[in-house]
Amino acid sequence: MTTINRVGVLAHPHRPHTFPVAASITAMIAAEGVDAWSFDAWALDDVRDAMHETDVLIAIGGDGAMLRAARVGALFDVPVLGVNMGMLGFLTEVSTPDDAPRAISRLLAGEYWVETRTMLAAAVIHDDHATEIAGEALNDIVISGNAVGRMTHLQTYIDGDWATTYNADALVIATATGSTAYALSCGGPILPPELRNVLIVPAAPHLSMERPIVLSEGAQVMVRPTSTNRTPVLLQADGVELGEILPGAAVHVKVSDNVARFIRMRERNYFYRSLLDRLEPRVNAVTDRR
Repeated sequence: MTTINRVGVLAHPHRPHTFPVAASITAMIAAEGVDAWSFDAWALDDVRDAMHETDVLIAIGGDGAMLRAARVGALFDVPVLGVNMGMLGFLTEVSTPDDAPRAISRLLAGEYWVETRTMLAAAVIHDDHATEIAGEALNDIVISGNAVGRMTHLQTYIDGDWATTYNADALVIATATGSTAYALSCGGPILPPELRNVLIVPAAPHLSMERPIVLSEGAQVMVRPTSTNRTPVLLQADGVELGEILPGAAVHVKVSDNVARFIRMRERNYFYRSLLDRLEPRVNAVTDRR
């Protein structure tokens, strides 16, 4: 393992209760003689300079904090260790802040492995020219109307060939990581996190293709809203609105050149047990009472 000389600690910028935990963990790391920095309310531009020569990021919060930190870490090839203070914490590795001291000791001792996960890159193209609307996502790219329940009509192409026109509330284009997020709630399959496949799942489809599609590794997707849409169509990446897709424009989605990297301390086949613990809480409760 690479010697860890510098650690960044990121609280969730919109969850003030994570701020003191981030400060405590930063002090804990500094006490071990390791350079440490932290940010509470932050955006990418705030932390960009601090990322240079940083070896590990620690994200405090739930899956939202992990998504934010992972997108930053991917730009600098820096892995992320998550400390859960959210609801599910599906992406985090440390269950609670109380477990952080032991996790940090193991981190600094090199007792971990690094998991790599695929990301998606999306860009809006208009008249064969890229616009300023672009972004990357660890979970998913979502194309939808600007009002809840307003159907959108989306011509969808796979590797340059027309596939179908979706009539749906939204179209979710997800990674294997995102297969357990919005795509799952739309009826999509669960994919193991190491896969680089792209998943297409419509949300509330009506009189159109309703089955999810798992594309091969390296497949590219283009989505063009039709002229029949009566309301603006929006592009989101990991729940962050990137902008409006103007008439005549198209969204191009492909696997990103960047990858998200997570610090793991559990066994390498942790995913299925972690998944079932969250999907079957009643089964676990019964087992615990025996």
